[in-house]
Amino acid sequence: MLGIHGYGLFLVAGVLLNLTPGQDTMFIIGQSLAGGFRSGVAAAFGIALGTVLHTVAAALGLSAILATSALAFSIVKFLGAGYLIFLGLKLILSRPASASAGVAPQAAPATPGAVLRQGIVTNVLNPKVALFFLAFLPQFIDPASGSRILAFLVLGLSFITTGLLWCLVLAAAAARLQAFFLRNPNFRPVIDRAVGGLFVALGARLAWSR
Repeated sequence: MLGIHGYGLFLVAGVLLNLTPGQDTMFIIGQSLAGGFRSGVAAAFGIALGTVLHTVAAALGLSAILATSALAFSIVKFLGAGYLIFLGLKLILSRPASASAGVAPQAAPATPGAVLRQGIVTNVLNPKVALFFLAFLPQFIDPASGSRILAFLVLGLSFITTGLLWCLVLAAAAARLQAFFLRNPNFRPVIDRAVGGLFVALGARLAWSR
């Protein structure tokens, strides 16, 4: 079908890869802890939409630019790292609510729409995702196939679908933990700073990657 071979093996490998914790997983868990289930779902769909763009780019050969140009890879990498660090510092520096005069209230959690956009941006600006699709998907496509682009898209969407289902499970699980923090508001600044620190660490890790 479309020059795709070993589709069952591809699905198994894709599920196992999706279960492996990574930057996207941590982003979804962090947003679920900070904003609840709706934020977690928005983050999951944002990551999925970003991955759709990576799939299309790989199918059209655009990801090959990142694989062959150190400059292009570095630019995208540092943009993504900077964005994650920005999101983290924004949470870390947010002020807790206080009844005292002159103290600014804590910033409200980001809206689901804002989280969706953040998920897209963090995923698109992760060059390692682009290189993954460029390296992984062609292994299951016959080089002689006349429908290579369509095969790329089918495999990419299959991977995205299984990944999205797992991400929604993560969002639901993390949101249940977030309910505890809602019942205990004194813990909210702690979780904001913990999630912010997580994002800063992810940004630093991405910037350090080669």
